[in-house]
Amino acid sequence: MSSAQKFRLAGYALLLAAGLVAPLVVYPVFLMNALCFALFACAFNLLLGYTGLLSFGHAAFFGTAAYITGYAAKVMGVSTGLAILAGTAGAVLLGIIFGGLSIRRQGIYFAMITLALSQLVFFVYLQASFTGGEDGLQAIPRGRLLWVINLEKDLTLYYVVFAIFLFGFLLIHRTIHSPFGQVMKAIRENEPRAISLGYDVNKYKLMAFVISAGLAGLAGATNAIVFTFVTLTDVDWHTSGDVVLMTLLGGMGSIFGPVVGALSIVTLESKLSDKVGSLVTVIIGAIFVICVLLFRRGIVGEVQGLYRRVVGNRV
Repeated sequence: MSSAQKFRLAGYALLLAAGLVAPLVVYPVFLMNALCFALFACAFNLLLGYTGLLSFGHAAFFGTAAYITGYAAKVMGVSTGLAILAGTAGAVLLGIIFGGLSIRRQGIYFAMITLALSQLVFFVYLQASFTGGEDGLQAIPRGRLLWVINLEKDLTLYYVVFAIFLFGFLLIHRTIHSPFGQVMKAIRENEPRAISLGYDVNKYKLMAFVISAGLAGLAGATNAIVFTFVTLTDVDWHTSGDVVLMTLLGGMGSIFGPVVGALSIVTLESKLSDKVGSLVTVIIGAIFVICVLLFRRGIVGEVQGLYRRVVGNRV
């Protein structure tokens, strides 16, 4: 077994162990928020870190799934599980539309198209009656999962959220280590060469975009059940910026990077918001600048590099 495989295996074991015992020592609602954004960041990293597509509109999928889930559970009386599935399906459909319109462009043009489409969705939700406008969609019932598991208890809901996160995380892991994932990496490294090898790169980019949108939607749908409300913040461009920051801070192109980045940002916002108020964004921005200048591979990337150097010196 190579050192990289040992590193990943140790990371998986640590992630599972930490997830199982964490709610016994940390407030479960905080952890659920962190897990939702960790899944959101992992979904975004699938597109940016492994396909090389920078989207500034991923909040549209996160927020759309949250609104659909909340409306289905509160107004239509749909069970919690089906409401989450409906929200995820809505994000997938929106991902097909967004992807079909944007993947034929590259670089800054792709990023600006996704941002423009996301802002269009934001203003639609601002005016739509079913979203509650600026008041948001509130009092969403948590209900029961499979008509048996009572989600009103925070501890019970936490383990459901953790299971959802693990599902998304393992799906991403399987995707990037499959032949499809290898083509994604080839497109990221050298798209003209991938075209010359006979690959339909637009098809692969669209598939990656839709998978990323669906998982981002799953995170948003779960987040709506956790907090029992959805606001315009969930679909705002600031949320898209946050997930970019989480991915880059943790380590772009690393399976664990977005998880570490999301946990770091959520923790900083939670601990500092009550003490410094709006200055928390300035502090996080300064930390991001420092990390970009000194740790260009992100937190996990630097740790992996240090591990390789230490192991290499011993060998």
